[in-house]
Amino acid sequence: MSTQNHTETPEREIEDSPPDTATNRIASSELGASELKARLKRSFGFSDFRPHQETIIRAALEGRDVFAALPTGGGKSLCYQLPALLRPGLTVVVSPLIALMKDQVDAARENGIAASYLNSSLEPEQAHEVRSALAAGRVTLLYVSPERLAIAEFREALVRYKVAAFAVDEAHCVSEWGHEFRPDYRNLSALRAEFPTVPIAAFTATATKEVQADIISQLALRRPLIVRASFNRPEITYRVEPKHKGADQIAAFVAERPGEPGIVYRSTRKATEDTAARLCRDGVRAAAYHAGLPDERRAEVQEEFVRDDLQVVVATIAFGMGIDKSNVRWILHGDLPRSLEAYYQETGRAGRDGEPAGALLLWSPQDIAIIRRHISNIVSDTERAAAEKRLTEVLRYADAGVCRRKLLLAHFNETLENDCNGCDFCLGEVRTEDCTIAAQKLLSAAVRTGEVFGAHHLVDIVTGTASDRVTERRHEQLPTFGVGREQNRTWWLALAQDLESTGLLARRGADQGRRGGFYVTERGRKLLRGAERFESLKRASHRTPVETTTPTLLRPDQEALFQSLRTLRKRIAVERGVPPYVVFSDKTLKAMAANRPTSAPALLRCHGVGERKLEAYGERFLETVRRFLHEENTHGASRIQDHI
Repeated sequence: MSTQNHTETPEREIEDSPPDTATNRIASSELGASELKARLKRSFGFSDFRPHQETIIRAALEGRDVFAALPTGGGKSLCYQLPALLRPGLTVVVSPLIALMKDQVDAARENGIAASYLNSSLEPEQAHEVRSALAAGRVTLLYVSPERLAIAEFREALVRYKVAAFAVDEAHCVSEWGHEFRPDYRNLSALRAEFPTVPIAAFTATATKEVQADIISQLALRRPLIVRASFNRPEITYRVEPKHKGADQIAAFVAERPGEPGIVYRSTRKATEDTAARLCRDGVRAAAYHAGLPDERRAEVQEEFVRDDLQVVVATIAFGMGIDKSNVRWILHGDLPRSLEAYYQETGRAGRDGEPAGALLLWSPQDIAIIRRHISNIVSDTERAAAEKRLTEVLRYADAGVCRRKLLLAHFNETLENDCNGCDFCLGEVRTEDCTIAAQKLLSAAVRTGEVFGAHHLVDIVTGTASDRVTERRHEQLPTFGVGREQNRTWWLALAQDLESTGLLARRGADQGRRGGFYVTERGRKLLRGAERFESLKRASHRTPVETTTPTLLRPDQEALFQSLRTLRKRIAVERGVPPYVVFSDKTLKAMAANRPTSAPALLRCHGVGERKLEAYGERFLETVRRFLHEENTHGASRIQDHI
């Protein structure tokens, strides 16, 4: 979820949400399917569970340990929030980022859950008020950081607070094999020893089988229910393009999506700031976010983004974990990501509302050189080998001549039988071309010139260009001179880039960050001997229209009502000090715009509207719909009269 540092006093916030006492909660065994769904609708506004949610919730209510790998947007928070409403005692949620906790708590309170948090952002008096509320049993859901749980005195206090369950969010942080390992998460291993009868549930949106096994071991989960949902996000369309003029490509991509919220990931702080500045010059509401900025500025940027005051955040990997903004429409990586797990996690921040979304990755051989330079500085042989493996996996995805979704899901031990029709390869935007003979010509030129020259010199040779550098070295006399005249320089330079990215050519000195000449790798020598073939990716002249990655369009009259509802939502969010998506998601507002409810029962039938929110501000949304319909009828009647 999102972050903001300003807080009301926790005591007041708790009083705003009447606590659920033990007498209001019932055991899982007493709940039939219809009763559980009734609780779901009443508190969260949903008529049905998403895949696996009901199974996880029932296991939690029965006191079982749980490991659940659900995709981003799969509804993990509901799996511990609804049980917290139904059972006596306190549910403690371990959340990795202090800056996100207030919005997590705000969202829970909007659904009628007596939630609070304890972290270092609270003033001493505020923290005291939270502890008093905990001691009095007036808190159902408590968010804490792993650092807080590492304090022995705090764990002792939890015994007095009658903790009933632990939920570990972003559980991949427990594992050294995970892409966002945090040593403080290792301290959670003490929970089992000190709370032997308290069930523990671990949730993550990204975990290989190796990471899953490590999480279960580290948290000492006992015969847990293990749920691995499909990692497929069919609403996201994946695309990869060569990076030529990165700043221009990013600007063009954003310009095609006016007003659509999105995140641009860059690998360096400078690239982050430069890209944000370029977008601002183009009239886009954009801001940079990276670890070098003051805490206050980072909090401000994140708050503006989740409150729809910024369209674009340009960020390093410091941004995003736990962001619950449901209407992010696209993710753009301006450089190669660190790993496929990180890439999946970051692209997964788009389309959480289930509406179509897009992901674009731009990359170049220079990205590879930068990453390899960092890898060369890793002292541990084991860690260095693991980093090389991660890079290889990313390159295999980026330079794939097959369905990209298949490769992405295979990384998480999942098989996709058919092509997805949701990536550039399946949409026919890229194709493969057998370039074995052309590749052999270029590799031969590299070998015959001593494997010390760069792409431009090798291309001069194969295209028969007698440059001064070529004639000075008498390279025009080589058998490979002019063997590639059938293609232009641009084509050959692109082929050289493909050969480098696929590991057939490598740049001398790249591990030290120096740009040197090419040498032919062992794989390249196999190609030269005819033991391998080489297929290059070529972009088709057409491209699927942008509309395929934008949300389903409403009719013009529905769109007008939708915008009126958005304006009201923004006003209510400001009044209550929460992000707009906490009030209602775009999906819920679209349901209102399409169904046009004018009564409370009709509004309750809309997705995402529960009794709690109906009571809090449902009448204001109904009044907006009624006023819109009245004006529409009045203006419609006037237009008819004008034509009589």
